[in-house]
Amino acid sequence: MSANEVVIVGGGPAGMSTAIFLAHHRPALADRIVVLEKERYPRDKCCAGGLGERADRALSAIGVRVDVPSVPVNGVSAAFQVGEIALREGSIGRVVRRLEFDRALALAARARGVRIVEGARVTAASASPRGALVESSAGTFAGRVVVGADGVGSVVRRALGLPFGTLRAQAVEVDTEPVAGDRARDLLHFEMRDRSFPGYLWDFPTVVDGRELVCRGAYVLHEGALGAGRGAGPAPDAERVLRSRLAALGLDPDRYRRKRFAERGLDRTAAIARPTALLVGEAAGIDPMLGEGIAQAIAYGALAGEYLAEKLEAGDLRFNDWGRRVERSLLGLDIRFRRRVMRAFYGAPRERVEHYLLDEPSFLRFGMRHFAGRAQPAPDALRAAATGALVVGRIGIERLLASLPPRAAAHP
Repeated sequence: MSANEVVIVGGGPAGMSTAIFLAHHRPALADRIVVLEKERYPRDKCCAGGLGERADRALSAIGVRVDVPSVPVNGVSAAFQVGEIALREGSIGRVVRRLEFDRALALAARARGVRIVEGARVTAASASPRGALVESSAGTFAGRVVVGADGVGSVVRRALGLPFGTLRAQAVEVDTEPVAGDRARDLLHFEMRDRSFPGYLWDFPTVVDGRELVCRGAYVLHEGALGAGRGAGPAPDAERVLRSRLAALGLDPDRYRRKRFAERGLDRTAAIARPTALLVGEAAGIDPMLGEGIAQAIAYGALAGEYLAEKLEAGDLRFNDWGRRVERSLLGLDIRFRRRVMRAFYGAPRERVEHYLLDEPSFLRFGMRHFAGRAQPAPDALRAAATGALVVGRIGIERLLASLPPRAAAHP
């Protein structure tokens, strides 16, 4: 049995960032942090690869630079039923391949003294006020704390007896050659004209073995994600949605290797910690609207690293305020806002929301600047906030009126 201070289950961006930021805040603990990764680097992970510059900024602030092949991104484009829009804001991020990015992040963690055990598939975990115990194919690891960074199907989450929630989505992606009609390669494109399902399709520029390709995918929310009675029935399968999109582009869906994955949104009503154990990244929950994973995983790591440093120093491992710390952080504020907008955008008011987004581009510019981790000019931030408040406020009033009996609704 191996004894450590902190055992982190999962060697993706959330787990590695937690280790790196904890080692930054408490260098003396670095060699007592162990990360258990079930695969061996380099290993591929299904992910569109969009990385907001705010993630690189957070890592750079503690002297970490993840230098891997990538496609620079300057803006976004979106196609709605009511129109299209394309906006640029200078450099806002890049598209990376998880095969390369995760390996480079692991090397950065090792350089800080963190121990990484590859090929360690976790089979069981337990946590109590006395400490944590993790069993894996590479042996048993004991520690004062266990961090679950093991994704949607988190073994740690299950071991803690925490519910998996309804804010879930399925996604499927392929890498194809470019086609006529693709947007410029410095844009992340969101295809949102199909309202038959709650979700979207994407086209992101990527580079695979030196070849300029396009990562295309479908993101489909679980039928219960919008709340009882909000959907029009079971959501379609994401693969069927993507196949239809590929065929419309003149691409043979059977030519490409399809990669499926699932995502979970952060549910503010669900606990994400127990004494001596906490969850980060998708094990805890991310943005359910778009499923933006990598930057939010790194934000979780930055937050958890600082939090764990404080708690270990104080000897307080109850972690009863971890959920509150997440909710009150910039990460939590971002996710909370997206949760509210998601229910409006993918719900009945969708057409009106699309008009707002087209008529008031400051709202999307605000989002791009947040993606980049860039300071917001006060007038633009105020305008975007006012637009968002107007959208959410009007939708709230309409829902209230719709819930009233006919006579009362006619005479509010």
